[in-house]
Amino acid sequence: MAHFVILGAGECGARAAFALREKGFDGEITLVGAEPLHPYERPPLSKAGSADASDPKFIAALEKYADSGIRLLTGLEARDLDIASRTITLSDGTTLSYDKLLLSTGAAARSFPGTPEGSAHIRSLRTHRDAAALRDVMKPGKHIAIIGGGFIGLELAATARILGAEVTVIEGLERVLKRGVPEEIADLLTERHRAEGVDIRCGVSIERLTEEGGKALIRLSGGEVIESDLALVGIGARPNVEIAEKAGLTVENGIAVDVNLKTSAPDVFAAGDCCSFPLSIYGGRRVRLESWRNAQEQGTLAAANMLGLDEAVSAVPWFWSDQYDMTLQIAGLAEGAVTHQRRDLSAGAFILFHLDADGRLIAASGIGPGNSVARDIRLAEMLIAARAHPDPTALAANDVKLKSLLAA
Repeated sequence: MAHFVILGAGECGARAAFALREKGFDGEITLVGAEPLHPYERPPLSKAGSADASDPKFIAALEKYADSGIRLLTGLEARDLDIASRTITLSDGTTLSYDKLLLSTGAAARSFPGTPEGSAHIRSLRTHRDAAALRDVMKPGKHIAIIGGGFIGLELAATARILGAEVTVIEGLERVLKRGVPEEIADLLTERHRAEGVDIRCGVSIERLTEEGGKALIRLSGGEVIESDLALVGIGARPNVEIAEKAGLTVENGIAVDVNLKTSAPDVFAAGDCCSFPLSIYGGRRVRLESWRNAQEQGTLAAANMLGLDEAVSAVPWFWSDQYDMTLQIAGLAEGAVTHQRRDLSAGAFILFHLDADGRLIAASGIGPGNSVARDIRLAEMLIAARAHPDPTALAANDVKLKSLLAA
């Protein structure tokens, strides 16, 4: 029987394994994960809704892997990939032979330069173990310093405040969420965080990050020292490409794949956070996306293409973030937009529609309480996929239904 191996047991890898079975593959499947836990959802790690959960939200019960004929190996990493012999050597010395291989190795948190390794008071967030350590400090009487004002940093700031901890956010750029989020939305979130008691410092640089006397010490370039019970480094992630690089695969801001998620090596695919791919709706621009939905969709797509279906990547990028009672949703990529139209909704919610020089809708960014922007963002996503050039005044008019623009 054919043997398909999947390296990386996160959202993408687990979805790919189950999708292979759903699409009729009856050969062997081996799913290899570096963590000791079986695959779980990562978005809840930074959100307040799972604050009291001692266990992660598993993608599927452990029994389902066995019932589906999926061999799940946890706590193991790939040490070597030999393209010529089609073999993988794992960290316990086991060698796996494959007929087709999927690399869904994800991404790792970027570390702050010069940070002591293994510090109990300077941490990042990538795993359930990291989240559990953070939860232990998110309580009244504790102070958490968050380095980086991106999605992870701000979600953790909101969670920590809800749980009663004091929070300081340090961002080197002039505002939070500088990459990919419009200024109007970033300003609204900044105001909300400050109203909740978060101390947000933007445009400041860190000279040194150390640990001393059971505290994390952050020395700013101006000489001020911020002391906290824990410093959370949230300055982005880097794709896990080491095994691919070592094997000689093409790497370009991630493992480079084509529209069918095929790498430069025969019968080797890559999907999820670890890969970069051309996106046809943006002129074939190569992108790498770190998002829950992208990992899900590409896991399913990779499974189809491992079975020879040759389906192309076509989904519109979509991101979301929950902070307090506010939800931010973004469809598409706003890079290249020259103007935007604002549509105000009820309860203070609004959506910004981003248009390029030709008037084509290329992205939409919305924020509001609960699911107040969800329906319109979904319709905007469909307009983006259709490469629509909607009337800008109609986009701004909340009495004009977006569904009518889609029909047009």
